[in-house]
Amino acid sequence: MESMTPLYECHVASGGKMVPFAGYLLPVQYTDVIVEHMAVRTNAGIFDVSHMGEVMIFGSDALSNINMLYTNDFTNMQVGRVRYSPMCNEHGGVVDDLIVYCIADNRYLIVVNAANRHKDVEWMKSHLRGDVVLEDVSDSYAQIALQGPKSSEILAKVSKEEEIPAKYYTFKENVAIAGIGCLVSQTGYTGEHGYEIYCKPHEAPVIWNALLEAGKEKGLIPCGLGARNTLRLEAAMPLYGHEMDDAISPLETGLSFGVKMQKDDFIGKKALVEKGEPKIKRVGLKVTGRGIVREHCSIYVESVKIGETTSGTYCPYLKGAYAMALIDRDYAMEGTTAEAEVRGRRVPVQIVPLPFYEKS
Repeated sequence: MESMTPLYECHVASGGKMVPFAGYLLPVQYTDVIVEHMAVRTNAGIFDVSHMGEVMIFGSDALSNINMLYTNDFTNMQVGRVRYSPMCNEHGGVVDDLIVYCIADNRYLIVVNAANRHKDVEWMKSHLRGDVVLEDVSDSYAQIALQGPKSSEILAKVSKEEEIPAKYYTFKENVAIAGIGCLVSQTGYTGEHGYEIYCKPHEAPVIWNALLEAGKEKGLIPCGLGARNTLRLEAAMPLYGHEMDDAISPLETGLSFGVKMQKDDFIGKKALVEKGEPKIKRVGLKVTGRGIVREHCSIYVESVKIGETTSGTYCPYLKGAYAMALIDRDYAMEGTTAEAEVRGRRVPVQIVPLPFYEKS
């Protein structure tokens, strides 16, 4: 049976169409996915992301543990910074991708994908060594994402401008939003400027409503899972279970920026070294024929199958259908024409640069 986030009643009151997702009931949309998508690209949108998992890792050996668990390097990470990282298994596949917040020396908040929360916690616990403690603190947090070019103006209406994090992938604690202390980071999953706000669950509705009221004149609207997915795909942001999984390495799916092979060691490093240069590559596809190409569509160059799509949809801001795919890197040159098999029909596509959309 699905759980309800602290904002469930807010969604229902606003006409949210509720659906099961990652063990929770969440709004897939309020009015129209395209309307919500365009609001984020041009004004601002607000999302309930309280289903995400949060883990606290602390102790004198916390740093050495996260450096072993995750592929990125956290050695010189300063308090107040945020860093993205995949987490690999021994075979070099991805257990999950996650965000790390440096709260204090040897104290880190880890944000994991909702569907992977319990799997990730067990995986991390089983690999901890030395003086370190891991606590699943997911039930102690609600999370709200405020995204879009006008998000700074809106947030400044309900908090002090000097308290708002000024740089991408930084955060501040004890930011007062409508008088309530929150952790606020300049992060997001839409490809747009924005913030993610962490608060106590029972205080989330007050913050949600205060932000909506503050953003009314700026075009702020509540947005659901549908727009969250089209926005992240338009920005070519990978999603666990699509562009990566336990069998796909972060190097194969284009996440080498978060894999520091110069580190002494991390789980999966040996396997990545042994695999050598990846034989597949994540690419962008623009649909040049008629139709929408979604995930699990085979990609062909003439009679040769070169790979499969991982995500795909109509991208409202770009006014066209796009997809991401993992294909044989020998065919991964930009401009290459190919075909996607959609329900027995071949649809023309062309390999184009990623991301499809990048904010100006």
